[in-house]
Amino acid sequence: MLARIQQALIAFLCLGAIVWAWAWWRVSPAMAMAGALAIAFSYAMVLAMEFVLMRVGSRQAGAGAAGWRSLSRAWLGEVLAAPRVFFWRQPFFSDAAPDFVPDNAAVKGLRGVVFIHGIVCNRGFWTPWLLRLREQGRPFVAVSLEPVFGSIDGYAPQIDAAVRRLAQSTGMAPVLVCHSMGGLVARAWLRACDADSRVHHVLTLGTPHRGTWLAHLGQSTSARQMRPDSGWLQLLERAESPARRALFSCWYSDFDNIVFPAANARLEGAQNRLVSGLAHVQMAFDEGVVRDCLARIGQQDRKESSQCP
Repeated sequence: MLARIQQALIAFLCLGAIVWAWAWWRVSPAMAMAGALAIAFSYAMVLAMEFVLMRVGSRQAGAGAAGWRSLSRAWLGEVLAAPRVFFWRQPFFSDAAPDFVPDNAAVKGLRGVVFIHGIVCNRGFWTPWLLRLREQGRPFVAVSLEPVFGSIDGYAPQIDAAVRRLAQSTGMAPVLVCHSMGGLVARAWLRACDADSRVHHVLTLGTPHRGTWLAHLGQSTSARQMRPDSGWLQLLERAESPARRALFSCWYSDFDNIVFPAANARLEGAQNRLVSGLAHVQMAFDEGVVRDCLARIGQQDRKESSQCP
């Protein structure tokens, strides 16, 4: 569903740019080109609005305001990172790296990985990660959460099936790697299935563990659940033990244009790691973050204390 939505959006933008250029060319070629480029890169203006809101929201929360020069660098990084995900991999190549669950995975002693994307994403988000794991021969499953704007609780069966599939292949509890809302999906699955013993560790990147101010602009079920101090988040927190929180390592950024204030991406009782200057999507593909996460996953091999049924 999401791929079709994003394909339609790309077609709409391309058509709009072409119509504008055609209509204005005889009047002013410069205006024709400027308007066409403005339409094609309208997403950059949306991102700029997010960064302004992040600066205002962070200041109101008493977290301080980032300088405009630093904000501009983070904005540019997101402008370069976002189209690769939303205009290329997700709409057209979401299955470029199929799930890899070999029958002999248990013999190799490599722990599997379940990838959980965030809102308005699909499994194509993770393609660079998946290709690296495939080169290593490491088993993985990347889910595409459907329906796109459904309740976070409703995704638990998909995560449960992915975890079970990898556990049967490797004989070990997998590691979960989650971006944005995906971390909340993992927490909702842990609560729904009481599954602490079935996961070895959970890595989250830019997850709104305590909600995000930006969710006030959305009206979907999941957006309402991600509002700070929402009833859903409060119930989730009350259901979690210190032992469950200790399963998490959480990366967060002080320049996250989606999850702000930045402290809302921290999870009390988890290992929280600040990466400065990175935007929301950019963080998930920063080489330092990726390398650190992959190293942590590799350290979990052949540690079978968290055996799965």
